[in-house]
Amino acid sequence: MLIIEIKDGESIDKALKRYKRKFQNAGVIKELRRRKEFVKPSVKRRGEVLKAIYREKVREEQDPTAL
Repeated sequence: MLIIEIKDGESIDKALKRYKRKFQNAGVIKELRRRKEFVKPSVKRRGEVLKAIYREKVREEQDPTAL
């Protein structure tokens, strides 16, 4: 559970903004989405490899001389 201490004279908008930022940094939504369904380790690894290949391809297109 996230707890936000409201300081004296602090507006609700500012406290809400701090809460949202803390919520975002905690990664609650990201973790919920990750746990929504099980992904086999082999499938996860395949996705990582494909992402790496894509990044390499994009990097090469941006600067073909840099290898």
